[in-house]
Amino acid sequence: MSKKKRREIPCFETPIIETHCHLDYLAPEELESTLEQSRAVGIERIVTIAVSAQNLDTVMALTRHSPHIWGTQGIHPHEAESFTPAVAATIKAHAADERILAIGEIGLDYYYDHADRAIQRNVFEQQLQIAAELDMPVVIHTREADDDTRDILKNYSGLLSRKGVIHSFTSSLELAEFCLSEGFALGFNGIATFNRADNVRAVIAATPVEQLLLETDAPYLTPVPYRGRPNAPYYLPFIAEQVAAVKDMAIEELLQQAYSNSLQLFFDGH
Repeated sequence: MSKKKRREIPCFETPIIETHCHLDYLAPEELESTLEQSRAVGIERIVTIAVSAQNLDTVMALTRHSPHIWGTQGIHPHEAESFTPAVAATIKAHAADERILAIGEIGLDYYYDHADRAIQRNVFEQQLQIAAELDMPVVIHTREADDDTRDILKNYSGLLSRKGVIHSFTSSLELAEFCLSEGFALGFNGIATFNRADNVRAVIAATPVEQLLLETDAPYLTPVPYRGRPNAPYYLPFIAEQVAAVKDMAIEELLQQAYSNSLQLFFDGH
């Protein structure tokens, strides 16, 4: 008996901006295919995210590879123990490039605890300071660290004129409400389509549509109906459909607002 055919990826009138993925995890031949398939379903721009001292240069190179790719610079909490003054200097130097849009992915991760928590907090604060000095938005990762994330952002939010996004938001509604009240956006991805993600859908419902971004976090967190396959920016239309359904909005209306939000946060509105 043949397997049920998975639904084709829909293509909408409004273009989509992929605000968070990791293109450097792809092999060169996979990169070209991914870019082609993404353009075919209306993905207009892709933001690929830096996470470690080892991929700061790689992300920079990817932004030169295609006019559709932009990047960030920053050290993920998993890699916090590798943060040094030299790494900070590299982040600052690269951030001057017009293709670098934000400082990130930075934050706290107490779920995996790959780095000492005190070091994570210190490195998070140092990178928030860099963003404040450079007047750039931030891309924040937080997992099982609600209290410390809130406390740190209380101290730095006022210094961040361009705020930023809490990406792949899976934390509490209380943290969501705090971040939203401070002017941050929340990023939602394929988790929103998972059966057991009622908590994420509740946050989506509570998030003003003007503070909502779409992302995949590819190659992770592939949305239904393609769970089990590596994720890619071209699956964004499924995420958009789910978010629109939770918000009880027409899909094109949701996409237009998400596109505007992405432009305002990362591209100075252009």
